[in-house]
Amino acid sequence: MNTIIERTISFVKETLEGAEAGHDWFHIERVYKNAQHLNETEKGDELIVALAALLHDIADPKFNDGDEEIGPRIAGDFLNSLGLEPGLISHVQEIIKNLSYKASLGEINFQSRELDIVQDADRLDAIGAIGIARAFTYGGYKNRVLYDPEISPNLHMSKEEYKNSSTPTLNHFYEKLLKLKDLMKTESGRKIAIQRHDFMLLYLDHFYQEWQGKI
Repeated sequence: MNTIIERTISFVKETLEGAEAGHDWFHIERVYKNAQHLNETEKGDELIVALAALLHDIADPKFNDGDEEIGPRIAGDFLNSLGLEPGLISHVQEIIKNLSYKASLGEINFQSRELDIVQDADRLDAIGAIGIARAFTYGGYKNRVLYDPEISPNLHMSKEEYKNSSTPTLNHFYEKLLKLKDLMKTESGRKIAIQRHDFMLLYLDHFYQEWQGKI
């Protein structure tokens, strides 16, 4: 197992070299560590959790013209090259297909304990201090304004609306980030999410006060 993980880490590092800073190897590493931590309590299949965490953003659709099949395909080809069993490979691919917040806005036809663990691990990296940093990093990458008081958040977006959204970065807090606490699937993930959620609320309070010149 250690050899499989080491080869997967090398593959991911090489593939994501030069990736956008919020979806680079360091993001993968944090999600991998989060997943390992959650799995100590949640007791999913250790290898599936590790591989899905490491490969979950190997080809994020938003950086690949919206192609939602490329990530699972690349992951599957790599895992096949390691000679792993088809059932394990299929399970990892299904996790990758169904992991994202965007996927949850559509029809989900797959469930597993391992999906819950890796999904929570990924969502934990989208909230709190690092989540805030990632939101503004991606907003800058897409040249989005920080905040526009005239543009209200869309709290009930469809999957297509979410995919095509280009609203100010601060709207993303309301359209996704602040929703994640209540969408966590694991008990251990929920406990961590509460702390990170509260930090984001404190940040937003300071943001608005500074925007208005009050502090």
